[in-house]
Amino acid sequence: MVNYIWVGMTVIGIVFALFNGTIEDVNRAVFDGAKEAVTLCIGLISVLVFWLGMMRIAEESGLLEKLAKLFRPLVKILFPEVPVQHPAMGYMLSNMISNMFGLGNAATPLGIKAMEELKKLNGGKNSASRSMVTFLAINTASITIIPTTVIAIRMTYHSTSPTEIVVPTIIATILSAIGAVLIDRYFYYRRSRKG
Repeated sequence: MVNYIWVGMTVIGIVFALFNGTIEDVNRAVFDGAKEAVTLCIGLISVLVFWLGMMRIAEESGLLEKLAKLFRPLVKILFPEVPVQHPAMGYMLSNMISNMFGLGNAATPLGIKAMEELKKLNGGKNSASRSMVTFLAINTASITIIPTTVIAIRMTYHSTSPTEIVVPTIIATILSAIGAVLIDRYFYYRRSRKG
């Protein structure tokens, strides 16, 4: 469905440009945008490769396992119906740790695997379980300690201080994660009282 929306918007834009006499501007914007996209991707790749390498070192050294053990009690409170040794717990913890380091691209496959495992725990139903909703809320509002993607974008565009975004990001993501959990719990308890 999204593909149809994008194609429709593109066709409408081109037809509008033809009638408006601005097709040359559209062509210039397309080529300039493609050039910017390549420049941006190269800048992002270098930073993401660095942090993915750091995550690999942390994994090999056992640091990720220690972080997972540190967060396991908190995650157990947030997901009481998920057994501690279940694969979903490992995927969720890995996803959250990847998000903390701003590695959304690395966190996405882990989040998908976590959802697959949570669906198995839910008996394969197509409706979301409490754990699935909570995980989605936390994943969406994830706490980020090092916003690598934003830093990479700021470096690509020659920011004088690309890392000054770190403290505001930490504050904003902590508040958003707390808000997500509070809203999730509010609707869960409200629904459980009705049911």
